[in-house]
Amino acid sequence: MMKRLAAILGAAVCLSACSGSPSAPAPVGGGGGEIPPTVTATPAATLVGAGDIGECGQGSARTAELLDRIAGTVFTTGDNAYPSGTWADFQNCYEPSWGRHRARTRPTPGNHDYYTPNAAPYYQYFGANAGPSGLGYYSYALGPWHVVSLNSEIDARSGSAQEQWLRADLADNPTRCTAVYWHRALYSSGNHGGDAKMLEIWRTLYDLDVDLVITGHDHLYERFAPQDRTGKMDLTRGIRQFVVGTGGGGLFPSGALRPNSEVTASTWGVLAFTLEADRYRWRFISVDGVFHDEGVTSCH
Repeated sequence: MMKRLAAILGAAVCLSACSGSPSAPAPVGGGGGEIPPTVTATPAATLVGAGDIGECGQGSARTAELLDRIAGTVFTTGDNAYPSGTWADFQNCYEPSWGRHRARTRPTPGNHDYYTPNAAPYYQYFGANAGPSGLGYYSYALGPWHVVSLNSEIDARSGSAQEQWLRADLADNPTRCTAVYWHRALYSSGNHGGDAKMLEIWRTLYDLDVDLVITGHDHLYERFAPQDRTGKMDLTRGIRQFVVGTGGGGLFPSGALRPNSEVTASTWGVLAFTLEADRYRWRFISVDGVFHDEGVTSCH
């Protein structure tokens, strides 16, 4: 009995200094001695990755070695092949490292991928895994979660084709937990700072109760507390954003910390999520094994 009680309490404890703590487990059993119905839960899934990856050198090779040891679906948050997203860049600077995980990778494009017109090599290299060619936005089911990859390099204003597609996609795929990723971070304490291009998308995601946003662009790791549609802390239904531009490109230092920034580090590594039916667990794994960050937060 004591072991069972400890297990229940342990599930509600944050694994790190995260701001959003998961709700306590629901009571078991019904009134009047009724036997509760059997519920078959969808197994948890793993989503792991980073952005700002394929700059020829040791960085992407070392982060790819981390992926070698982690099963699951791989995401990228853009700038997959430096310097210009050409076919040669993909073959020389991405393929020898992260390329061996291409079959299980669901990418998103970045500004460097678009240095080559229309990011044509990006769509050619990843094929169907990058969604409809030329659009750069798509969605998929992953375990009990709905996951959306967006394109921060095209029109993302309110009423744009991408924003209208997003609204329809979330309406057509109702789940308790939703994750979204793209390249340009709306909030960041790195060299690039926050990029307002995705502000209207963020507001749409908040209004539709999305839980998690993952970005890149700044070459560092940063975790923010859950925030509302205006960037104020909201521990009830706010979106938690991660910046994970740590895939192998040259690293950036942190500048003055943005409001609600909780953790930042300049190091190569990958960010792994365990997507459960009602919560997500995160774990940042650095190549040097020194820095780490982990925690758990309930879905809305």
